[in-house]
Amino acid sequence: MPPPRRYLDHAATSWPKPPEVLAAWQRAAIEIGATAGRGLYRESLEATAIRERARGVAARLLGGVEPGRVALPAGCTLAINLAIHGLVRPGDHVIATAADHNASLRPLHALAARGGITISVVECDATGRVDPAAIAAAWKPATRLVVISHVSNVTGVSQDVTAIAAVTHARGGLLLLDAAQSFGVVACDQPGWGADVVAASAHKWLQGMAGAAVLWARPGVEPEPLVQGGTGTASESLEMPLEFTGRLEAGSPDLPALAALETAGEWLVARGLEATATACRGLAADLAHRLEAIGGVRVIGGPRAAGIVSFVVEGYDPADVAAILEQAAGVQVRSGFHCAPLVHAHLGTRAGGTVRASFGPFNTSDDVAALSDAVATIGG
Repeated sequence: MPPPRRYLDHAATSWPKPPEVLAAWQRAAIEIGATAGRGLYRESLEATAIRERARGVAARLLGGVEPGRVALPAGCTLAINLAIHGLVRPGDHVIATAADHNASLRPLHALAARGGITISVVECDATGRVDPAAIAAAWKPATRLVVISHVSNVTGVSQDVTAIAAVTHARGGLLLLDAAQSFGVVACDQPGWGADVVAASAHKWLQGMAGAAVLWARPGVEPEPLVQGGTGTASESLEMPLEFTGRLEAGSPDLPALAALETAGEWLVARGLEATATACRGLAADLAHRLEAIGGVRVIGGPRAAGIVSFVVEGYDPADVAAILEQAAGVQVRSGFHCAPLVHAHLGTRAGGTVRASFGPFNTSDDVAALSDAVATIGG
């Protein structure tokens, strides 16, 4: 009989979902079916209400921002692209970091390859953390935008957003925060953590489903639309609507995903975001402690803002370790570069990346023990 499945890849997507989230997703798919903002009949009005409630939940989790400044694109990668392509102009200089995800690095690279902008990539330390002073040192007269990943999807380490925002704002720039790995696990005690623009996932730590994400910009920051099309408003015009959400929500929304976003946010608030996050970080800290005691195993990173642990086993390719863990112990983890290619030169993992375990609210200490015991049979 195969070992029980132990899912430890929540940094990619959370699973299993809370039953309430699945119920909301299913109800929207089966009982409603209409498109939000596209009619005045009962189901369409209910679909619109679901979308607006989801917007309100996201606004609350972003520090009580104005819901009308929260767009709900189909994914965090799209949200980041909407922000970058909507804000950067030819001739601009953009600062990114070696700890960033390809969701921001690739659109910046594409723009630079066409000759439209220039980019400086600030280095990070051996945990994936960026020194805010390095942002200041990279500043140029043409710098318009700074892009950072709030929490590293490789190490779980958090950037000092407050300090980086201070550096950016003192020089008149804008800060775009990739909050894919922080939304739902790092409490937001001020609007957008102090950034100017925030892009966030619904299907990771928030416990929602793929198909919906969040893009917020403070008043006065107005991205030009990357995608044009129908919005259900100002339909008599060939121009995109003027209001923030209308400009950035072309096309039909994924209503079940929005229903899941709304319910996931409410579920997390009721459960307690900080309590849930503390439990996930606790499991990660326990795993890191156990792995550090195993010969031939190197744990990567420092104090973690999310329940993420990356490690390597001497003499083994991370992909082989991941395969062994699933076959021997039913433990499902991620291996490789995790779509963050530049950080590995600083972590000493350029050869094959890392093995990454990430813990969600339904994981237990038994999962930690199963993983550490299985690694001990490899590295010990």
